[in-house]
Amino acid sequence: MSRIVISGYYGSKNAGDEAMLAAMLEVLEELDPKLHITVISADPRDTETRHHVASISWLNLPAIAWSLVRADLLLSGGGSLLQNVTSRRSLYYYMGIIAMARLFGARVMLYAQGIGPIEGDLPRRMMRWLGNCVNLITVRDQGSLEELDRLGIKKPSIECTADPVLGIRPVDRQIGASILRDYEVDHTEPIVGISVRDWQGWTHYKKVLAQTADRIVRELHARVVFLPMQYPEDVNAARSIVETMQENCTVLKGDYTTREFLSLVGNMDLMIGIRLHALIFAGVMGVPMIGISYDPKIDRFLASVGEHPAGDLQSVDADMLMEEIRRKWNDRDASLAGNARLLVNLRRLAMRNAQLAVGLLDK
Repeated sequence: MSRIVISGYYGSKNAGDEAMLAAMLEVLEELDPKLHITVISADPRDTETRHHVASISWLNLPAIAWSLVRADLLLSGGGSLLQNVTSRRSLYYYMGIIAMARLFGARVMLYAQGIGPIEGDLPRRMMRWLGNCVNLITVRDQGSLEELDRLGIKKPSIECTADPVLGIRPVDRQIGASILRDYEVDHTEPIVGISVRDWQGWTHYKKVLAQTADRIVRELHARVVFLPMQYPEDVNAARSIVETMQENCTVLKGDYTTREFLSLVGNMDLMIGIRLHALIFAGVMGVPMIGISYDPKIDRFLASVGEHPAGDLQSVDADMLMEEIRRKWNDRDASLAGNARLLVNLRRLAMRNAQLAVGLLDK
């Protein structure tokens, strides 16, 4: 029985990261049902309950070390673990887990990582040394591939694939429809989903989203629904926007599973997202999407499906955003057809991550 340890931002009630883990486990277990998988998590009990997999605390270094001693392979990822923009300390933590695995003789794969930005000479030199010590690297976008080249990481086998969530199966929309009915939202009117987050204390984009949401209700006669991808932080971010709105809207307040989130997004007629995985969920469920950028990973994903952001958090304005919304609203079929053609290949590439991981075990 091969043993795999997975290191990532799991157990923190972030819907995108939980979806990545669900997608990884789904494909890995299909390829080899006998794998023994252990996940390093901020909340091991929650991870075990959600994903039915063994889990250990990210703070329990003796348990992590023992798991790595026995492991055949460490999967670091997916997600944007190797960057120091959102958190400087987390970069050193994830690099430390990789270094520990190599010290104990386990193979290491950077799994569908979004690399960078990494700021500072010392972190970049550390990442260059460590990146050249791993066995295999897959990245989820072309921008990450270019970042590896800038860092001077060239020794391992490197392949550009796609975000693991793009390989997950679409789910039944009735799951989300049932949740929406609890909030007195049904399909008697169109539904526009918005995924927001707080970012560096900025408020400009929140005012823009409040104005835009009001205009969506008035012009499109649609119900606006805010979806919390990070619980409970995104609920609070949505409430701060709703407080300045004039029209009624709905803020979902639950801590939902991956299946529930996918199904909720599948019930939207349009998805507007700051969170990356709100946009990826829209792609998986065949829903038109509009992204607002705060990080290169948003721009990179949108480019991969033939889209571009409708501005970033500092520059976006309500007129610009409404123009893009009207364009998507009036041309939904053509937009979806274009996305779908590109998503077919991205789904294949997302599955490729797990195939390469199992191949590394065979070696």
